[in-house]
Amino acid sequence: MAMVTSLVSERPVVIFSKDSCCMSHTIKTLISNFGANPIVYELDEHPDGKQLEKELQGLGCKPSVPAVFIGEELIGGANEVMSLHLQGQLVQLLLDANAIWV
Repeated sequence: MAMVTSLVSERPVVIFSKDSCCMSHTIKTLISNFGANPIVYELDEHPDGKQLEKELQGLGCKPSVPAVFIGEELIGGANEVMSLHLQGQLVQLLLDANAIWV
């Protein structure tokens, strides 16, 4: 888990994605539309992508992408992010992590 832990400490919002995943694209677009500037790691293009994917699965990400971390905390995948958005909680998480400002 060391590699994922190190990477998620770099920015308030970190998304692990695959370029070919439509749900990853949707989540990246949603978060960016709130004004956040996430760092995105495309596992199918990253030199350590297979290792990162194993670590994400070890953290309980199934499927492994998209995997969203806000404020260094694993939020989850597309279902969890969309649920938070529909409940009106996603923006507050982004604000609390200093990923966006009002």
